[in-house]
Amino acid sequence: MGQTWRSLQLEGLEGLGLATVFLSTLTPKFYVALTGTSSLISGLILIFEWWYFRKYGTSFIEQVSLNHLSPWIGGGENNTTENTNTNPNNNNNQQSVPECKVWRNPLNLFRGSEYQRLTWSTKKEPLTYYDMNLSAQDHQTFFTCEADAGKPEYEIMQTAWRERNPEVRIKSAHSALELNPECASAYILLAEEECNSIVEVEKMLKTALKYAEVNYRKSQTTQHQSPVMEALHRRDRNVFIYIKRRLAMCARKLGKMKEAIKMFRDLTKEVPPIMNVLNLHENLLEALLEVGAYADAQAVLAKYDDIALPKSATICYTAALLKARAVADKFSPDIASKRGLTAAEMAAVEAIHRAVEFNPHVPKYLLEMKPLILPPEHILKRGDSEAIAYAFFHLPHWKRVEGALNLLHCTWEGTFRIIPYPLEKGHLFYPYPTCTECADRELLPSFHEVSVYPKKELPFFIVFTAGLCSFTALLALLTHQYPEPMGALAKTLLSWWYVPIQYVLEKLEAVLPSNLLHHLSRI
Repeated sequence: MGQTWRSLQLEGLEGLGLATVFLSTLTPKFYVALTGTSSLISGLILIFEWWYFRKYGTSFIEQVSLNHLSPWIGGGENNTTENTNTNPNNNNNQQSVPECKVWRNPLNLFRGSEYQRLTWSTKKEPLTYYDMNLSAQDHQTFFTCEADAGKPEYEIMQTAWRERNPEVRIKSAHSALELNPECASAYILLAEEECNSIVEVEKMLKTALKYAEVNYRKSQTTQHQSPVMEALHRRDRNVFIYIKRRLAMCARKLGKMKEAIKMFRDLTKEVPPIMNVLNLHENLLEALLEVGAYADAQAVLAKYDDIALPKSATICYTAALLKARAVADKFSPDIASKRGLTAAEMAAVEAIHRAVEFNPHVPKYLLEMKPLILPPEHILKRGDSEAIAYAFFHLPHWKRVEGALNLLHCTWEGTFRIIPYPLEKGHLFYPYPTCTECADRELLPSFHEVSVYPKKELPFFIVFTAGLCSFTALLALLTHQYPEPMGALAKTLLSWWYVPIQYVLEKLEAVLPSNLLHHLSRI
C-alpha cells in the first residue's frame, strides 16, 4: 500500500510540476485574452437572462434546470405528485376559470370622438395593434355571416373590419353605403371611427338603428326557413343590440341619465349570447352610481354578484363602495384602533379586502398614486387593464362618497397579510394568475408603466450571472493593466488550491484499502 501511495504522490507532484512549467511559459497576453473572453461570455449570458426574465418573468437557466435536468435527477415525479395532491379545491377552480381570457371592455370609448383626441393632442397612440385586432375579430363575429355572400355591400364590410388602415376602413364604409344606404354595419363603423363628437355619433347611430330594426324584424319572420336565414337573423340581432347599447352610452356621456338608465335596463332583459360578451350590467351599475341611486345599484349588484357568475372589478369594488358608504363618513383609524371595528365597519373592510384580492391594481389608481390613461377596448380580468378601465369611470363615484377613499387608503394593504403567498393560494378567489403581466403589456400602450403584482424578485441565476460578469470584467481590467502581477497571482492561487488536495490525498492513504489505491494507480 505504501508503494502504491508513493507512486500516486509522485504522479501528483509530476502533474503539479508540469502545471507550474505550463503557467511559467504563458505570456501576459494569454491572461488578458482569457479574462476578456470569460467576461464577454458571462456578459452575453447576463443580457440573454435579463431579456428572458423581462419577457417571461422567470430565469431561462432556472426553467431549463427545473423542466429538463430535475427529472433526470429524480425530482420531477415528486413535484408532479405534490402539485397534483395539494389543495385540490384551488386546482379545480383554476382549471375551471381561464387565467388569461381577454374580455371586451363594457365601457370602451369611441375611437373617432374620444381616442383620437389624445392622438391629436399628444401624438401618442392610446390603442395597441393587438387591442384593435381583437376588436376587428369581435366586429367580424358580430356583424358578418355566411348569408352575406353575393351582397357587394356586405362583402365590402367584411374586408373593412379586417383593414388595418382607419382611412381605408372609413372609405370602405362609405362605398358600402353608396351600394346600399340601409347597411347598418357601415353606419356603425362610421359612428365609431369617423364622427368627431358624441353628438355626431348619436345622430349616426340613430340612423343606423332605424335600418337595423327594419332588418331585424324582416329576418325574424324568415329565420326558421334555413340555417343561412337563421345566421342572418342572428347577425341582424347582434347589430340591433349593439347599436342600442352604444346609443345608451352616448346618452350617458351627454348627461341624459334617465334615458341611459332606461335603455340599459331594457337591454339587460335581453338574453342572446352577445349579452354575455357586452356585460351590460356594468354599464347600468355605473350609470346608477352617477345619479346616486345606491339602492338600485345594490339591487343590480345582488343579482349579478353571484358565486356562479364570473366576477369583475366593477362587481367587487362597487360592493365595497356601497358597504363603505354606510361607515366611511365617520371612520377614523385612530378611534377604530382603540375601540375596535364595529360590525358595519368590519363588513366594509372585508368587502375592500375581497375587492383588492380580486384585482390588487385598482387602489393605486383610485388613490391617485399612479396616473390614469385612456382605457383599452379589451381588458384582462384581475389585470392592470381592468383596473384602468374601472378607475377611469368609477373614481368620481368614490370621491363623491365622503370618507370612502380614506377608508380604502387605511385598509387595502391589509389584504396582503391575509394572503401569505398569493401565487399559490387564494383566500376568497382562485389563485392569482401569473400571466397577467404579459397580456397587459400587449393590451396597454408602451408609454404606460404596467402595474405588476406580485412584484417579481430577480432569480438567483440572474444575480449570479451579474456577479460573475462583474467579477470577470474586473479581472480583465486588472490583467490588462497589470499583466505580470496578475500572472503571479494566478500561479499562487493554483498552488494554494493544491494544498487541500494534497491534504485529502494524505488522509486517503490511511483510510482506503491498498487494493483500491492499486486499481486507481493503474487507471
